[in-house]
Amino acid sequence: MLYFPHLMDFCSFEQNQATDSEKKVSWTLARDENLKFRAALWADLHALLYNLLPSNIFFWGHLFLSFCTSDDKKCVKIKAKVLQTDEIIEIAGNLLVAADGCLSSIRQNFLPDFKLRYSGYCAWRGVLDFTGNENSETVTGIRRAYPELGKCLYFDLGSCTHGVLYELQNRRLNWIWYVNQAEPELQRKSVTMQVSSEMLHKMHQEAEKVWVPELVGVMKETKDPFLNFIYDADPLEQIFWDNVVLVGDAAHPTTPHGLRSTNMSILDAAVLGKCLAKWGTENLQSALREYQSIRLPVVSKQVLHARRMGRIKQGLLLPDREPFDPKTATSEDCQDLQQQNMPFFNDVPMILM
Repeated sequence: MLYFPHLMDFCSFEQNQATDSEKKVSWTLARDENLKFRAALWADLHALLYNLLPSNIFFWGHLFLSFCTSDDKKCVKIKAKVLQTDEIIEIAGNLLVAADGCLSSIRQNFLPDFKLRYSGYCAWRGVLDFTGNENSETVTGIRRAYPELGKCLYFDLGSCTHGVLYELQNRRLNWIWYVNQAEPELQRKSVTMQVSSEMLHKMHQEAEKVWVPELVGVMKETKDPFLNFIYDADPLEQIFWDNVVLVGDAAHPTTPHGLRSTNMSILDAAVLGKCLAKWGTENLQSALREYQSIRLPVVSKQVLHARRMGRIKQGLLLPDREPFDPKTATSEDCQDLQQQNMPFFNDVPMILM
């Protein structure tokens, strides 16, 4: 597997803490000093992966249209449109790896009735780049309010809401705020949305009612925050058909509360690669069966656990417990907030050993 420690910020521990929206004070609910969590900005990770791969394997400016498999199941052809010229081209291969996200159109070909499940909430997300402003009032204030930034993954819990804050490499702060709301009408087949100045102003006003002023200051100074509507799906029964295989969010749409979406995708790719290397193209079906047998049981449990964790932190109903209230939660209740409870949290598939 590829490993890029110079790109990643290392969080030694996590802290789940409650915030009193009226008094603007916080207290610890649960703390894990053995988290050993690494975080990277997607753009940094994607850029490094891209630069490690041959440039001639990428088809920029092409829109995927459709695919078909040959009668003998040994070949798969895709059609794509060249956006600059509107030319339709065909590309043939022996395997189609569908990494087209939670709204996968390739998956829809095999599961036409498949639907995502709306979680009941959205997330405001942003990254504050404070390069050159390390001594600003906003940065010194947030470090005073969250003194272990750079080493700690912070989870703030309010009444039926929660947020996440941690530091990334190169002087950046990543923040997320989850807000319960009705399911939106998705535009442009996307689960994210750029926001208007009016929406942003309203979010800032609401944040002032909930969070400490130092965190609100970070939100206000962040350029171009956006909305992410949170969806997942019940685990699939299979993730390959003939010579088409799903990986990443196409295979297991998940809520982000287990911090696993990117990790799950990387492990999918690593395991699939090892299986293909082991069996070779002449035994493609055996390779895909082994990949599915290794990954499907793991990701299925992780998706359901992330769903449960999100509902707990958002104060939503679950069939086996009362809605979580950080002001009245017992120490036993608070243990359910920790990341180490994720199934297979430290698991490394044997095929990668």
